Amino acid sequence: MSTPFAIPLTDVAVPEQDVRAVLAALDRGWRANGPLTRDFEEAFAAWHGRPAAAAAAVSSGTASLHLALAALGIGPGDEVLVPAMTFVATAAAVRYVGATPVLCDAVSPERPLLDAADAAARVTARTRAVLPVHFGGYPADDVALRALCAEHGLLMVEDCAQAVGARLPGGGLAGTAGAAGCFSFFSKKQLCAGEGGAVLASDPAVAARVRELRESGVPQTFSDAHAALASSRLTRLAGAIDARRAAVRAYRERLAGLAGLTLPFSGADVELSSHFAFMVILPDRAARDAARAGLHARGIQTTWYPALTMFSEYAGGPRLPRATEFAQRHLVLPLSSSTTTERVDAVVTALREVLAPSS
Repeated sequence: MSTPFAIPLTDVAVPEQDVRAVLAALDRGWRANGPLTRDFEEAFAAWHGRPAAAAAAVSSGTASLHLALAALGIGPGDEVLVPAMTFVATAAAVRYVGATPVLCDAVSPERPLLDAADAAARVTARTRAVLPVHFGGYPADDVALRALCAEHGLLMVEDCAQAVGARLPGGGLAGTAGAAGCFSFFSKKQLCAGEGGAVLASDPAVAARVRELRESGVPQTFSDAHAALASSRLTRLAGAIDARRAAVRAYRERLAGLAGLTLPFSGADVELSSHFAFMVILPDRAARDAARAGLHARGIQTTWYPALTMFSEYAGGPRLPRATEFAQRHLVLPLSSSTTTERVDAVVTALREVLAPSS
């Protein structure tokens, strides 16, 4: 797809290996989910060290959240603890099953992940689950969240839509800490199949229930063509994440100490993350918007993510200042598995120009 930007926010390389895999799938005649989908589910589960029956492929990351919650019995009258700093689908999936999302604050503007202490303060008799988001590919504190779940008898469902391949602080890969991990294979994600998602369940019976639900009512299935593409790219996923991490290290090295700019997360976090996005923090929203306009004028695409508190539907809830502050101040710079050092240098040079004080 063409873009007016010389340096787009992300880029997806599709080598001949992927093309051949999809064409072969189409030649086999399966248009919906079939044997290649089952093969992918088994490979995806194995990649995470889980039994073959633990994974269920679905139509999107949103569907993975929706069907995981449904398969776990979350429904009307239940509350689910959700971070305010997330894509809106996290809370929407809770509402799809008739439950109520309870928004929680971030640890800090420099660490925009679910604050386990804030979540603990919002537990009620109706709370059934906590839904941490590994935002930007950076894992939430699974150790503290597991303790919270154990104390209150809660289920943990991980939103790994931006975090396939991330490593948890407590050990293991994102998606293996609780009852279910929910993944997205949308075009910007580390494991890109164009569309699609998956549920990885600790209990294979939950994955089996997801497979039943995906065929019921409005189909939320994964096609064999998408499965073929995902399987082809799964063989290169570790290397793709390594490439993203190398680009992030280059960014951080070149931007360290730049006046007017803060780098969220730590060096240790960089080693755990699978790097869906590279984010920087500006002093305030006006400075962020000005920097964004300056980069766009130089042909560099950026974005930012609103906190759920910024949507009218959730505006009447708690303030959650740390998540809101991060949302107003952060900027996402270009990053993909094909981001070169030369491209990092070009973005950094442009950002330095934009942030340079006026003479």
